[in-house]
Amino acid sequence: MCDLFAHQPQRGALLVAQIAGAQMPLPAAKPPDGATLFKEQCATCHTTNLSDAARQGPSLFRIVGRQAGKVDGFHYSAGFAKAEFVWDDAWLANPQAIIPDAIMAYRQPNAETRAAIIAYLKELN
Repeated sequence: MCDLFAHQPQRGALLVAQIAGAQMPLPAAKPPDGATLFKEQCATCHTTNLSDAARQGPSLFRIVGRQAGKVDGFHYSAGFAKAEFVWDDAWLANPQAIIPDAIMAYRQPNAETRAAIIAYLKELN
């Protein structure tokens, strides 16, 4: 204990107890936004514009509502090239369940994370 309370040790102990009990709770963590999630989880393989060269995956510019497997100039796997679905949330949840030979290894089981990424991609449409 500091010398300030040497003559009143009970007062010093009370002050320490009050300080310890007065800790403020931290605010709830804010979930990352879709742009941040995209950069962390998708940007290694995908771009969001048509001016950058394609990476391992095609550009995701205007992907929301687009027919899957149809970006001009991108070489898709055989199964994906024959895809007959519109890109959606289910694809991000489990690509191999939709196209068994899909090369995309990414899976996002968390619906909130998928929704945030898709909301970001919708902004690009």
